[in-house]
Amino acid sequence: MKITSTYAIQNHLKWLKERDHHISGAALIKKISDKEIIIAKSENKILGWLRFGFFWDSIPFMNMLFIEEAHRNKGIGKKLVQFWESEMQKQKYKLVMTSSQSNEEAQHFYRKLGYADAGSLTLPKEPLEVIFIKKL
Repeated sequence: MKITSTYAIQNHLKWLKERDHHISGAALIKKISDKEIIIAKSENKILGWLRFGFFWDSIPFMNMLFIEEAHRNKGIGKKLVQFWESEMQKQKYKLVMTSSQSNEEAQHFYRKLGYADAGSLTLPKEPLEVIFIKKL
């Protein structure tokens, strides 16, 4: 299966709205317009997405990485992250960030991709949030 990564466009909005419940529809529209959502697809089927923003308005921060259940553990998430990192590097960023709750398996995935623990954050009634950084 050939996987391609590309920036989301307005045609992807309905699909994203049905799946990304952590952000409003209006915010999704803005993220698409600002080229802050990347999708992974095979032929015309979307398999997952990566959504990002900016920490301190200056450091690319991956907010969401999601792969459809049926397509997990096939390297799609890794390809999305690598595409994003490459795009950020082209834009002259030297550092990227992400985070994961301490009880999520994602933390191990990020470490395998070269992300290093950089600190943590505790919010009321939430597990510890581990912050990761990676130099590009």
